[in-house]
Amino acid sequence: MAGVRSGQPHIRTVVLAERDDPCRAAAALQAGASGWVAKDCSLQRLLTVIRGVLRDETHLPAALLTGVLRELTAARKHRTESEQLVESLTPREREVLRCMVAGLGRKAVAERLFLSPHTVRTHMQNVLGKLGVHSTLAAVALARRGRGGPRPR
Repeated sequence: MAGVRSGQPHIRTVVLAERDDPCRAAAALQAGASGWVAKDCSLQRLLTVIRGVLRDETHLPAALLTGVLRELTAARKHRTESEQLVESLTPREREVLRCMVAGLGRKAVAERLFLSPHTVRTHMQNVLGKLGVHSTLAAVALARRGRGGPRPR
């Protein structure tokens, strides 16, 4: 959805769902959906939602709203915590993390940053320790959770 909206911002999306699911509805909204309706809704309800979405309104069933807000709030809290952890890194550690997010291995990071592989290994270990994770994959996931993490060059 997000890819469609970024390439064609005039497109609006309404999710026609089998059942109300706050987690999936929140993810759909974050990806750019503007409406959520159950498959078994009336034709009148479906038309109301479509017309509202065409007027740039967001439509969710009232019963789903509390759960969606809870999901979005939790996602924001996790993103904020991730951002704080990434900001706790030194500038060099953030550079190393950017390279990790870009998928570079230790040797490639060393070449890119003009460091020895041993120094890069030390920085990588420091990054993992400060982020409180045990693998490069987990560090990358945490970095991306915080607004996409540090951007690769």
